[in-house]
Amino acid sequence: MGSTPFTVTVPATTANLGPGFDSIGMALSLYMTVNVEPAERWTVVYEDQEMKGLPTDEDNLIVQTIQRVVRRTGSETIPCTLRVKSDIPLGKGLGSSAAAIAAGVEIADHLHGLKLNQKEKMWFGVGIEGHADNVTAAIAGGVTISFYDHSSLEVMKFDAPPIGAVVLVPPVEMKTGDSRGLLPSHLDHNKATEGSAASSLMAAALAKGEWSLVGRMMDHDIFHEPYRKKMFPDFDAVREESHAHGAYGMTLSGAGPSLFVAVHEGREEEAARLLEEKFPYYTCIAVTPVAEGATVVESR
Repeated sequence: MGSTPFTVTVPATTANLGPGFDSIGMALSLYMTVNVEPAERWTVVYEDQEMKGLPTDEDNLIVQTIQRVVRRTGSETIPCTLRVKSDIPLGKGLGSSAAAIAAGVEIADHLHGLKLNQKEKMWFGVGIEGHADNVTAAIAGGVTISFYDHSSLEVMKFDAPPIGAVVLVPPVEMKTGDSRGLLPSHLDHNKATEGSAASSLMAAALAKGEWSLVGRMMDHDIFHEPYRKKMFPDFDAVREESHAHGAYGMTLSGAGPSLFVAVHEGREEEAARLLEEKFPYYTCIAVTPVAEGATVVESR
């Protein structure tokens, strides 16, 4: 068990990329940092005004994750003060909850010397999150493609692709559970086959780095986008404008409400400026995929 203060850093993530529903995740260059220092009781201090309404005691998601991981090993947790700063918009489909969970897993592992391997960290994280896409990418970095059925987890990781991206963030939040409520309980077999083909081809294109094909498949989701996009202003217009400026593709970021646009490497700043001028409802943030997932650095 460690008593030296340390810092955990976790990237934002986008999930699905269209047809890779609940399976594909990608780490992005926005970050949550958590400074950890042992204390007499659990306290969470948020530096960002956006997060001031979150629990600051043992009801906090980071703390609950730490306790859940440690107790499964048969130990009791060491109370800490957690000082949290985050660039990841809250409730906007950019993996804010996955980042909190990934941070909790890393804190538990480092604080208690659990020596979990990456797959074990993912297993804990996915079990808490309930789906694999965001949290595997938050832990591993790069791009992850996962299979999870509550009894087994399989993950393939790929390097961060050499592309740029823009996330269009609206001024409203949406809980993943609310967005899932828009989805049908069943799909027509022919439609499901079409969606499976798009997802499989996208996975192959990701593995080979063929982003023109990845982008085309981003436009061919049938699992969730058709049922959710009506909730997000100018969805089709953003897609059309993105393609007009040479983007690879555009889709929802996770369950929304943010939108995700994949562009050529180095074009993300220009694309963000153009899209925000055209669609001022959204705050457009230029990002890049990142290779590194959750990291721990001890304070000196």
